Amino acid sequence: MREFIVEADGGSRGNPGPAGYGSVVIDAATGETLAERAEYIGVATNNVAEYRGLVAGLRAARELDPSATVRVRMDSKLVVEQMSGRWKIKHPDMKPLAAEAARVLPAGQVSYEWIPRERNKHADRLANEAMDAGKRGEQWDPAASRAALDTSAASRALPEPSGPPGDATAGAAKAREALARTRDADGPVPAVAESATSTPASEGATTAATGPDTTTDADLRAARTLAAPSRRASAAPAATPSVGWAAPPDLGAPATFVLLRHGETPLTPQKRFSGSGGSDPSLSDVGREQAERVAAALARRGTVQHVLASPLARTRETAAAVAARLGLEVTVEDGLIETDFGAWEGLTFGEVRDRHPDDLNRWLADPEAEPTGGGESFAATATRIAATRDKLVAAYAGRTVLLVTHVTPIKTLVRLALGAPPESLFRMELSAASLSAVAYYADGNASVRLFNDTSHLRP
Repeated sequence: MREFIVEADGGSRGNPGPAGYGSVVIDAATGETLAERAEYIGVATNNVAEYRGLVAGLRAARELDPSATVRVRMDSKLVVEQMSGRWKIKHPDMKPLAAEAARVLPAGQVSYEWIPRERNKHADRLANEAMDAGKRGEQWDPAASRAALDTSAASRALPEPSGPPGDATAGAAKAREALARTRDADGPVPAVAESATSTPASEGATTAATGPDTTTDADLRAARTLAAPSRRASAAPAATPSVGWAAPPDLGAPATFVLLRHGETPLTPQKRFSGSGGSDPSLSDVGREQAERVAAALARRGTVQHVLASPLARTRETAAAVAARLGLEVTVEDGLIETDFGAWEGLTFGEVRDRHPDDLNRWLADPEAEPTGGGESFAATATRIAATRDKLVAAYAGRTVLLVTHVTPIKTLVRLALGAPPESLFRMELSAASLSAVAYYADGNASVRLFNDTSHLRP
């Protein structure tokens, strides 16, 4: 089944005043623009123009393929929330327009997503072209439109925003474009240099934030990922990618997991082991403030469509703060729970070294080794996380999902995505309330988009 993205916007110069709308239909798998619609509608309000743009975009999508699923993206919170059924429609001018939009396609085929205005530039430019035409006493002429060209030029001139990926479709299309440009390139893609610090996977590890790589090399690396052989990452090391540049398969939009480590608990600043077998602490006052900050940041980005959380108190509390801001519900996923650290629960690394030196040495050297007292080995954690990953990728294909979880599950997801060895877990650090992100494609390949971003916690 095909999937379309409809981006729509409307504007009024006066509110009410001279108004127009713009809509664009995009192929979700390729990022290709399939249709543009724009019209000057006379004197109207912003909201009326936005609804008219929505209706026009849905109709254009239906004309292309009435059986396709449609993901509507708009920067109008009002329209998105009303059409999603979360807000009541009270204004008499809005009710018939909302009803008209709902009749274009069956409700099960259409979903709605809010996006920031800067990510709705194509539809915004179409709406302004329509209003400009109306000012001249004309109607919008598609042959004279520069909206797509202007949008492309703007996207080339401006750096991509940091933070977790919200537009998985655009990311996939960008990688394919980079692949097409470099199909005949010689030599390997440059590797990313990363610092390595040896730190145990305890609760309190911190590090400086690292942002996403937005250079051309990042696009080429993503392109190589798309071109690699079909193989699901697992607890075993990944296979060596194929040599050369092959034509990419049509993979569609990936499932994008935004990985949020919970906020601080009383044990975090003390750097104590805090897994699934311990006291299950709640967030501290600092942790609750961190949860609110990350919630505000994710609300500004407006890209998360589902929220899942580990069953432990600290993750559920962090997830609840974010979900409340986003107007979503929290789904508890048992597979996201932290490793059970056995008899080491509540102890610092130094205390474990003093009390259980032999067990600690085995644990540091062998992923099959369990903590003292029969906790969970890193190998067992990897098996559990891989199974949870596969289940969620299948359930949320093409969607952006926030997973609120812990240090070891996040590191493990990143390790598996990179095909890195188990000892890499000791060379990654995660701050409390940090964001990371991994995109998973239909052929089983993955792309790490972000790791340990804490910019939202800075004043």
